[in-house]
Amino acid sequence: MTASTHPSLNVHRQQFPALANKAYFNFGGQGPMPQSAINAIQQAHHYMQQAGPFSGEVNRWVVQEGQQLREALAIELGIPASTLTLTEDVSIGCNIALWGLDWRSGDHLLLSDCEHPGIVAAAHEISRRFGVEVTVCPLMATLNQGDPVTVLADHLRPSTRLVIVSHILWNTGQVLPLREIMQLCHTAQATPVRVLVDAAQSVGMLPLDLDALDVDFYAFTGHKWLCGPAGVGGLYVSADARELLRPTFIGWRSITKNAMGHPTGWQPDGSRYEIATSDYALYSGLKAALGVHRSWGTGENRYRRILDLSQLLWQRLRDLPQVVCLRTAPPESGLVSFQIGDCTPATHERFVQALEQQGFLLRTILDPTCVRACVHYFTSEAEIEQLVAAIQNIGTL
Repeated sequence: MTASTHPSLNVHRQQFPALANKAYFNFGGQGPMPQSAINAIQQAHHYMQQAGPFSGEVNRWVVQEGQQLREALAIELGIPASTLTLTEDVSIGCNIALWGLDWRSGDHLLLSDCEHPGIVAAAHEISRRFGVEVTVCPLMATLNQGDPVTVLADHLRPSTRLVIVSHILWNTGQVLPLREIMQLCHTAQATPVRVLVDAAQSVGMLPLDLDALDVDFYAFTGHKWLCGPAGVGGLYVSADARELLRPTFIGWRSITKNAMGHPTGWQPDGSRYEIATSDYALYSGLKAALGVHRSWGTGENRYRRILDLSQLLWQRLRDLPQVVCLRTAPPESGLVSFQIGDCTPATHERFVQALEQQGFLLRTILDPTCVRACVHYFTSEAEIEQLVAAIQNIGTL
């Protein structure tokens, strides 16, 4: 499916005001919001101020907005809404899973070598506090050859309690075979090894059915590929894994109460990991953004177009003598990472700055050192051709 065969794409793009004055290739960092999401946030704030902002009416509205957002996200992820915790971002979701387990000295936590620095730091703090051993397995080396499942299997131990991987590696764009990883970790030893998935790059890009994937913990955000507002995301916890995960941060949303308002226990669903007051207007914004994407096509249709566009960009970049793409085969996602010139961080930084001055927004990555461009389903072929021409004109700096 291309822009030329989908006549509504140009009209669809007009819903995103950020696309009017730039060629945007940073969806993996933050997606541009559609105007309807911006409007929904403004309208929600206006309503709450007019009706409350703290009143019975507004409180009922908050509960309704939260439930509607859970249901909308549950459709996107292929899960029951009751298994979803509303959070602020991926890091919050990962920290809920990391700190809620009953860690003991001598336990083993296995990370891939492609995890975000914030998650790596949290894992090492758990190691420091509880005597947990943290090791790293080299999944980056499987980008073009090798089997990630075999690499993970070689690094599991009898003491492994948790494995942390990303569904899509944020630096290289590789899509990990999550179903096979889950099967390995759940059957490798008598007690299943649990898996925490950083889903920062997958939700909003991949068509998902988390129930079928048998995932334990799946942390995501709404502000990247879903193009929602910053400050709202989610965590999926399977019913089985929920029995192992205690709340760490606790507030009035986490608990059940008796008639006197005293706490009596945990909420029976995903809200047990929620805390207290949030910016509820953001729920309206993310709901609106989800509606915009669904109005264009199904998750499968959106992903197929992303693959078409990322393959086009990858192939055109490979035609440039000064560019080396990290992947030697067509991309599996909307992330296309490449190196230019002497491949140093300083060169890549100057290169990205030069492109931004011309209205092309990309970013640098430090490990491996590269430049990352992201395409969404509403990226145009013309933008890709213009970017490639700009790169060719800049040369190697």
